[in-house]
Amino acid sequence: MKGKTCIVTGANSGIGFQTARGLALKGAKVFMICRNPAKGQKALETILAEVPAAELELVIADLSSQKQIRRAGASILDQTDQIDVLVNNAGAWFSKRTMTEDGIESVFAVNHLAYILLTHLIYPALQKAPEARIINVSSDNHFDTKIHFGNLYLDKKYNGLRSYAQSKLGNVLFTYELDRRKTDKHITVNALQPGLVKTDIGLKHTLWLHSFVWKLRRSGGVSPEEGAKTSLYLATSDEVKGVSAKYWDKCKPKPSAKLSHNTEAASKLWDISMELCGIDDFFKPI
Repeated sequence: MKGKTCIVTGANSGIGFQTARGLALKGAKVFMICRNPAKGQKALETILAEVPAAELELVIADLSSQKQIRRAGASILDQTDQIDVLVNNAGAWFSKRTMTEDGIESVFAVNHLAYILLTHLIYPALQKAPEARIINVSSDNHFDTKIHFGNLYLDKKYNGLRSYAQSKLGNVLFTYELDRRKTDKHITVNALQPGLVKTDIGLKHTLWLHSFVWKLRRSGGVSPEEGAKTSLYLATSDEVKGVSAKYWDKCKPKPSAKLSHNTEAASKLWDISMELCGIDDFFKPI
């Protein structure tokens, strides 16, 4: 990975941190997009302590804010004109329905729309790479839901798991639809599920009971380092060169949910997402 430039969102902890660390260990330059400046700086310094020669850039952005995503994208493009790997990893889970400054339900904004908007913004830099890879971290939770087109923000009977599952289905639908629409054969896009991982996602923005349940549930999960293996495999392995539009688990492709292959639903979600992100032409960022 020496000479290659990568972006990892949610890079200050959990799977994102281990993905950024793994890429740095392989010699890549890594832009670490983090929401919290102090935690992001600590994560960067932790990697540097292990890999003193690592090329790391900390980019601060709250991915619930489209303004901040656009600012992060511009900052990265000011520093480089080529991106080899984009890992859309950052995720959120809320017990109670909350809305972003853009008037969008928070989980849908962070877990789905942020993937789309950031990919759109840095797409010209991906086009300049000899072989670029887009990696979208999803979840097997996408098997248990649908896209609630009549109620995307789940304002009626909101449920955190329902919202999270919808966003993860959105990741897979976006992955497949992007592959169908793009004309750049040297850019691949894949989705993955990291498995049940011992992270803090279920401890943030949650009720005490939900936090307690997550602590019990995650005790049976794998470490973040283990959870990052498929992301790193898709980012670095020669075995997946040219492979696109697959859903991966434990470094192997597997079938995704039947609904994820519904082209009508994918196209409809694409159009809605473009409108919500203010994107006129996905492949021609302003």
